Amino acid sequence: MKKNIAIIMGGYSSEYEISIKSGTVVHQNLDRSKYQPYRIIVTQDKWVYLNDEEKEFPVDKSDFSIALPEGKIEFDCVFNAIHGTPGEDGILQAYFELLEIPQTSCGHYQAALTFNKRDLLSALKPYNVPCAESFYLNAGEIVDEDLIVGKVGLPCFVKANRAGSSYGITKVYEKEKLRSAIATALKEDDEVIIESFLDGTEVSVGVITYKNEITVLPITEIVSENDFFDYEAKYQGKSQEITPARITKDQELQVSKLAEFIYRTLKLKGYSRSEFIFIGDIPHLLEVNTTPGLTAESILPQQAQAAGIDLENLFGSAIEEALR
Repeated sequence: MKKNIAIIMGGYSSEYEISIKSGTVVHQNLDRSKYQPYRIIVTQDKWVYLNDEEKEFPVDKSDFSIALPEGKIEFDCVFNAIHGTPGEDGILQAYFELLEIPQTSCGHYQAALTFNKRDLLSALKPYNVPCAESFYLNAGEIVDEDLIVGKVGLPCFVKANRAGSSYGITKVYEKEKLRSAIATALKEDDEVIIESFLDGTEVSVGVITYKNEITVLPITEIVSENDFFDYEAKYQGKSQEITPARITKDQELQVSKLAEFIYRTLKLKGYSRSEFIFIGDIPHLLEVNTTPGLTAESILPQQAQAAGIDLENLFGSAIEEALR
């Protein structure tokens, strides 16, 4: 008997449109002989099922079900394709855990931890995971440019602490530009992280649980046409994403081991995509994404393809792992 699969997409953040694209790709590629997929659009105003005629049916949040003319539909599993809040920061993970509905991403604690860049780095610091020098700032606090530059140097990156897809990120070359960069970050989140610039090769490493085994996917090298891997570079073709990455065997081994170590140490499940910059042969962690993009332009599907895993198997395996 086919499993009813809710593919949740949308969300409450700037990443709404990207999430819709990811969810649509999942919907198009699920094996219809095994799964009956349902597109569930989540916004702050409403949660709805969208059928093939684009007609909306409300979701009953008390048990995450939908009432259709043919009867009530309950879900065997939720495929999480929401980037940003509430799908990547632990809110929906906790909701589905309470309802005892399996879902494809990591647990609520791990989602909240990895979505918060500052907390993630703090949790990994005792394990000696290399990362950039950083400075923390919250909305309403005094901005002391000299103190910031003294800690992280110039150029530096000013980032929204809890945001994805490079929203709220500015590369700052001059002390006088710090305030406007902080203001940009604060539009996305009330917490800011300011990091030193790491000058080296940037790579992205996908780690997934595939057929009940933790699997490190082929590594992607990021070569941005812009000043850094920003939104344009990620989604509008202003970058080269080279898989497999043009790195040495030693670098490949180091970053693969570190990405898998982070996945295991944080007790992640489902998909993760971690970003690193090499300083010499040492990979320095930038961030960990636990609901990475699944669009045609996205890195994780490219890596899976390089590993010989097509989209049908990539998505189907995530469902089977969640059901397991």
